[in-house]
Amino acid sequence: MALPLVPTALTAARYAAVGIAAYSMWRAQTQPRRDQRAEDVLDDLPEGTTFQHDAEGAHGTVRWKRTVRAMKNGPGFEIDLTALGRLRVRKV
Repeated sequence: MALPLVPTALTAARYAAVGIAAYSMWRAQTQPRRDQRAEDVLDDLPEGTTFQHDAEGAHGTVRWKRTVRAMKNGPGFEIDLTALGRLRVRKV
């Protein structure tokens, strides 16, 4: 019994073409520019949540910072989650 090599080869060629296209798009990307002013604002936020609202809109911030270790004195990593939010509704 003969093996159906042609359909298998066509499927492999299709996957290879998609893989090559994805790899070339990944290599062509430029790295995004980091705005140091925004980084400084995020670093200066207090830990916890804040929320305020006024006539112009509502503003909120969240900061959650934790250190996670595998063992008591073992290697670990720090998680720093920071978010800013603004909701503004105006009549036009």
